[in-house]
Amino acid sequence: MTATVLPGQETLLACWETLARSSPGATVVRSSAADAAVFPSWTPMNNAILTVAGGDAPALAASDLAKLYVGAGVAVWALWVPSRALTFAAPDAVRAVGDLRRDETTLVMRATIPRGLRPHDAVVPSSIAAVARLAGDETVSVTELGEPERSPSLAAWAVVDDDVAVACAYTFLHERDCGIYAVGTLPRWRRRGIARSLLKHVLADAAARGARTASLQSTAMARGLYESFGFTVAGRYEEWISR
Repeated sequence: MTATVLPGQETLLACWETLARSSPGATVVRSSAADAAVFPSWTPMNNAILTVAGGDAPALAASDLAKLYVGAGVAVWALWVPSRALTFAAPDAVRAVGDLRRDETTLVMRATIPRGLRPHDAVVPSSIAAVARLAGDETVSVTELGEPERSPSLAAWAVVDDDVAVACAYTFLHERDCGIYAVGTLPRWRRRGIARSLLKHVLADAAARGARTASLQSTAMARGLYESFGFTVAGRYEEWISR
C-alpha cells in the first residue's frame, strides 16, 4: 500500500536533490519503501520519508534505511511517516517502527501566496551554510553570511540586527510551489516580530520569482504565525529517529 503523499513533498525532495549536489558524499535515494536524503557532512539533513504503508512495511523500510545510512557513515537519521492527521494530538499513523524511537511531530502547511507583500530591508541574502549555523542557534556575523546560492531555485535569507544575523530561512522553488525551510530566530531576538518580517520577505521574493503556493512544516510554536499568512494544515510528519 502506498503511503500518504503530502503537499510540498515533491518540492522537498527536489530541494534535497539540489542540496546534495554541493554537499560532500550526499545523495537522495528514492525507492518503493522510502525516499531518503543521505548527507554525511550535514547531520540534520539525514531524513527519509516513508512511501509504503500497512503491516510490517514501516519496520522493513527502517531496516533497509539503517543499512543505507550505516553504509554512508551516518549514525543518526530520522524516518518521517506522513499522515493526514491535522493536529498534534491525533493518534499516530503507526505505533512502532522497528527499533526507531518516536520523536517530534511537524504539521505540513500550505498556502496560496498573498498578494501585495513587499521585501524587508533588514532581510539580506545569505548562504545555506550560514543558515544551517543559525538554525542551530549559532551566532553568525554579517561578514560570515557568505555568497548567495548559485542555483536559481535556491535562496537563503538572514535578518540582520547590528551586524549580527538573528533569524534565517531558505527557500526552494519547484514548479509553482515554494518550499520554506529552517525558519528560526535566535532566542534573544524572539517575540519581536522578526520572524514575521522574514516570512513576508520570503513570500514576496517567491511570488516575484513566479511561485503561486508555499509549503512548509510547522512546530506548535510557529503555527499561529503561519496561519496569519493564510497557511492551513494539510497533514503532518511523525518523526522516528535512529537513537
